[in-house]
Amino acid sequence: MRHIILAAVLALGATAAAADPIEGIWQTQPDGGAFAHVTIAPCGGAFCGTITRAFKGTQEYKSPNVGRQIVIDMAPQGGGKYQGQVWRPSNDKVYAGKASVSGNQMSLSGCVAGGLLCKSQNWVKVQ
Repeated sequence: MRHIILAAVLALGATAAAADPIEGIWQTQPDGGAFAHVTIAPCGGAFCGTITRAFKGTQEYKSPNVGRQIVIDMAPQGGGKYQGQVWRPSNDKVYAGKASVSGNQMSLSGCVAGGLLCKSQNWVKVQ
């Protein structure tokens, strides 16, 4: 019985250590004094991010966007790069998206015209 428990603990530890770099809680770049925390986790064979908290200045507030998915089906491309879709709350549109993760920094872009025109934000990992 001890061997089974030890094996289970080791397996859980190995899984946690193997988490993808994009997984975690990220703080969006401030936009008009407001920013959000986005939790990115596996969804199918890709990664999705949901707005979990919203802030204006230093105060948390009840945004109607909390609970909405903002990062959609970001598939790993290797080397810390991902492709999928991003939702832009300010105009309620979904764009072709790409992300690049390096340490606790992520550049996230939404693009149109086959990726010729992109707007980017820099996010910081908070957890």
